[in-house]
Amino acid sequence: MTITPKTIYTDVQAIRETSPLVHNITNFVVMNNTANALLALGASPVMAHAEPEVADMTGIAGALVINIGTLSDPWIKAMFTAAQAASDKHIPMVLDPVGAGATPYRTRTATTLVQRFNPGIIRGNGSEILALGSQDAVTRGVDSASKADLAVETAVSISRARGSVVCITGETDYIIKNKEVIKIRNGHAMMPRVTGLGCTASALCGAFAAVNSDPVHAAAHAMAVMGIAGEMAGRTASGPGSFQMQFLDALYQMTESDIQQRFKA
Repeated sequence: MTITPKTIYTDVQAIRETSPLVHNITNFVVMNNTANALLALGASPVMAHAEPEVADMTGIAGALVINIGTLSDPWIKAMFTAAQAASDKHIPMVLDPVGAGATPYRTRTATTLVQRFNPGIIRGNGSEILALGSQDAVTRGVDSASKADLAVETAVSISRARGSVVCITGETDYIIKNKEVIKIRNGHAMMPRVTGLGCTASALCGAFAAVNSDPVHAAAHAMAVMGIAGEMAGRTASGPGSFQMQFLDALYQMTESDIQQRFKA
């Protein structure tokens, strides 16, 4: 499946023109970061996690993003309620299995969400994806102890079993559907130094899934835009603090020409 600067920018324009509502059940660390990134791109974020309202909120959203970064029993209940609503109403769902493999509680939550709801897109780092398919993967907090390329075989197995698109982010991003593998090679070395950019990638997957019914394209386009924004930010950033600010500006200012000049697959 071909990903081109034109297909990427077509989706960027669609997000900016329609401002899709993206419902995020996400973690305390990244709420502000991901909301600002979605706004900068042109989407409309909402961060609602109270169980009595999540089904209603999901029902009016263009996509649901579930991020398990800061788990608690009430939040897990809300995640399952929202996921069921998304499934019932055929609303795209993105799962970010943050830290899967670090604890049994966290791994069990992620794997149960995958097995019960077959998310349209699963986005994680190498260790997190390995943990969804193996109990032997090791995760240090939310940092990956396994390179993305080592998780490709596991991602293929998950995709074939669940029908999900699996997106592994790292120095090279892999977007996998069954046996098809798309590689995106954009990005900047400073990106791992800014907290929440992985979670931001998942949130942007939600924005693209809201305007593109093909989850392969949605995930690949989101990863390309993430990486290109990182490269643009890295031109002038002097450290992680200014990089984060410049990254948001890059999402807001990105043009078709930026994508044409920088896209690397």
